[in-house]
Order: sequence, then structure tokens, then C-alpha cells
Amino acid sequence: MPGHFEPTPSGGAAVALDEVEISIIRSLAVQLLELVGPGPGEDAPEDPLAELFADGPTEPPADPVLKRLFPDAYGGPGPERDRAAESAEAAEERARSAEFRRFTENDLRARKRDDALAVIRSLDALTPGEDGAVLRLEPEESRRWLGALNDLRLAIGARLEIAAEDDTDELYRLPDTDPRKPMVMAYLWLGGLQETLVGTLL
Repeated sequence: MPGHFEPTPSGGAAVALDEVEISIIRSLAVQLLELVGPGPGEDAPEDPLAELFADGPTEPPADPVLKRLFPDAYGGPGPERDRAAESAEAAEERARSAEFRRFTENDLRARKRDDALAVIRSLDALTPGEDGAVLRLEPEESRRWLGALNDLRLAIGARLEIAAEDDTDELYRLPDTDPRKPMVMAYLWLGGLQETLVGTLL
């Protein structure tokens, strides 16, 4: 169980984590919450019904990490287009992406916040001893953890500018003196957790 998730009889998952690992995951989840930002109604909760039907943004985020977490629904990734010179087909793609984003991004942000909060709460409920603690997740908690782990890897991958598998291979060879090394190690470790958690849900 150390370092990877294993299935439990209840259909959930369990993993042994030491205090440092607990602290790292919790810190990353808190940073993810800050990055995703508060919900649209947290500043003005007077009308929950209006909030439910509130339109989301139509433009993609400027931050590359948020752009990776909330990608355009239409059109592939690539360099920014010159909007004045874009083709009619590309302009139509952009309009469809804007419309899709307007109706879905608020819900997507809420789900990502809920997943990150579920991670924080389950870690806060642990009482680590000298050897750490065993985190036990029910199936629904496992799915929330899986979503949060995926978001954390996407965020770190964006910061490391990982765009293809070859980029990951290059990061494996970084010297220990490279300032990106701790982030790379976190990226790879979270990948192992995510992979073994997926295995418990199959």
C-alpha cells in the first residue's frame, strides 16, 4: 500500500501516506482552490436562482494553467491566431467555443472546487502517527480524488510546459540542481497515485 492506492472491500481505495506526503497534497489542493477561484455567488449570494442560471465567461483564461484546466471545446491547441486574418471556419470554431464556455465553465469550476475541497477535508480528517496514516476513501470520494489528482497534474504540467510525452522523458533527465526538479518529482508522484487510483475503480 505505501505510495500507491489499493482497492478496499467496500469498493473504495486506500493508501498509506506519511506526514510530508499529506502536507504536499494538501498544499497543492489549496493552491488549486485559489487558482480556480471562488464561485460566482460567493460575493453576492442574495439570489441563488439567478446564480444557477448565470452565464459564464466566453473568453479562455489568460493564465496558461487555467487555459489547460478550462480548454476550448472546439479547435485544437496551438499558437494564438491572428483574429484579423483567421478563416471563416476558424472564426466559427471560436464562436462555438465561446458559447460552450459560457454555459459550462461555471459548473466545471464548481466541480473542480468540490474535488479539491474533498481532498483537503479527507486529509484533515486523518490523524497521522509516527508512520503517517492510511487514507481510506469510499467510491464517491475516490472519484473526487481522481478528479483533483488529474487537475493537479494538468496544472503542474502546464507550469512545466509539458505538451507531449517527449517533454516528460526530457524531464526525467533533469539534474538535481535544476529548480524544476521538485515540481517534476511531484508531477511524477501524483501520476503514480492517479494511475493506481484508476486501477481501484475498474
